[in-house]
Amino acid sequence: MVIGKIKKVLEKESTFELVELPYIDVADDPVRPELSLEFRQAYGRKIYGLKDEDGDTCAIMCFAFTNDVPKSVEEMDSMSRDAAMQAVHRAGIQGNIAIAYTVWAKKKGGGKHMVNEVYKMVKQSAHIDRLVTLSPLTEMAERFHIKNGAKKLQVNDTTQNFEYDITLEEWEKFRDRAKGWFKIR
Repeated sequence: MVIGKIKKVLEKESTFELVELPYIDVADDPVRPELSLEFRQAYGRKIYGLKDEDGDTCAIMCFAFTNDVPKSVEEMDSMSRDAAMQAVHRAGIQGNIAIAYTVWAKKKGGGKHMVNEVYKMVKQSAHIDRLVTLSPLTEMAERFHIKNGAKKLQVNDTTQNFEYDITLEEWEKFRDRAKGWFKIR
């Protein structure tokens, strides 16, 4: 009885599903519409969508995987290319820093839920050590990331970086151990 309750709590599922998207209409991106679909899919870059319980995409976030924190889109391009080339020699494991360079909501609240789901995904990753943004120099971007728990890392000439702390909390470490004891995935 008690084990069943514990298992139910530990298995609590999100009403959202984070999926890799093969295609987006880049003209819908209010942050960086100038970046082509090819750019977003090349050299260790990925596009994720957040599907709600109805299967609708409620938010989109684009990533580049690097080994250092870029200060511009051009620098991110170069760094993600380097990380992708290095990954060839490391069994496909790309850069250890996930750089979120654009996020937008298609439904109210989608952006916040997207950040929460990406945060969970990155925390569970074996090779990603940091979650950092490459955000435009706007108050809206700053408010969004600060409100969602990020710390301002640096302000650059044309961008600003925020970092989300992805270290496991003590309760998360205990949860993971408990899942192992009860053989819950």
